Amino acid sequence: MKEIEQKLSGQIDRLTNKTFKFDKRIKEGWFSAVYFLKTKEIVEKKVPNNHVTMQFFQKKDAVLCGTDEAIALVHTFADHPEKLEIHSLKDGDKISPFETVLTISGPYQEFGYLEGIIDGILARRTSIATNVYNVVKAARSSGKQKPVIFMGDRDDHYTTQAGDGYAAFIGGSTAQATHAMNEWWGKEGMGTMPHALIQMFKGDVVAAMEAYHEVYPNDDLVALVDYNNDVITDSLKVARAFGEKLKGVRLDTSNTLVDKYFLRNHHVMGAFDPRGVNPELVFALRKALDDNGFQHVEIVATGGFTEEKIRYFESLGVPVNTYGVGRSLLQQDIGFTGDNVLLNGSPEAKNGRRYRPNPRLEKVEYHKA
Repeated sequence: MKEIEQKLSGQIDRLTNKTFKFDKRIKEGWFSAVYFLKTKEIVEKKVPNNHVTMQFFQKKDAVLCGTDEAIALVHTFADHPEKLEIHSLKDGDKISPFETVLTISGPYQEFGYLEGIIDGILARRTSIATNVYNVVKAARSSGKQKPVIFMGDRDDHYTTQAGDGYAAFIGGSTAQATHAMNEWWGKEGMGTMPHALIQMFKGDVVAAMEAYHEVYPNDDLVALVDYNNDVITDSLKVARAFGEKLKGVRLDTSNTLVDKYFLRNHHVMGAFDPRGVNPELVFALRKALDDNGFQHVEIVATGGFTEEKIRYFESLGVPVNTYGVGRSLLQQDIGFTGDNVLLNGSPEAKNGRRYRPNPRLEKVEYHKA
């Protein structure tokens, strides 16, 4: 059983290193800024008996993520982690600018060198969780929640996928492109075909779908229909070939192209940008499918979607059933700061920073990983 299942069922409070599988070199300081390592050594030799409180915050309205990971990090690599006092909010909590989300109290030399790593964990996970939350919210702005597929595999280094997938899950996306994205929270990635499969069949979408269905007969059939830059023609071809078996069609038209539908219908041009996946193209596709008896076929829209673009589509009532979003979800514009704000129980911090107690924080119990 995955730890996330234990957490969701109430068997455990937080995910641990059994999920996160940290690099053992963290203990050696390999990933810590050198000045933290030097400070650790100086404190050990000169002022080892000080007790500090380190406090973490950021400056936006956001969806918090990364607290389980940060706490597991401390519990795994701090000296005597069982003696540290940790208070924290939880992954998925809505947070405000400057709100304290995590405090760690104890001898500085036992955990202080982990500060930068904790900042980075919270920053990336919270950025992605917040981005996904905002996109998912946009996808229900017309009154009905439409699924959002997290498709960020090609937009960042592959080693980020497990953590990014978890953050996307916290933000509200439960459909993700790779198995790695599902590692911490789910089961398997989902998806049908890339353009490469259609290329292997020389642009014949129906032949590619037939081959797909023969090899994966139990999968939902969703055809990628922009390979020939003629989404309506190819959608109708696969709909006629597969009938009720066809669940949906996916548009991924490049923003540098104008679909052939508009080249055949000059009279509709002139009042909008006809490039890429645009509202008029989706409306025309929906009408063509419906007029030909394929009302059951859903439309999946991908390619350059952002929160703003989804809100625009939803405001117009564009008949998209599912959105696929990648790059915009990985933009990181939330940064966390860790400050030492109490020294031996008394206020002591750099100018402009102060201890900000937060009644929402919960005490974290130590459990050996």
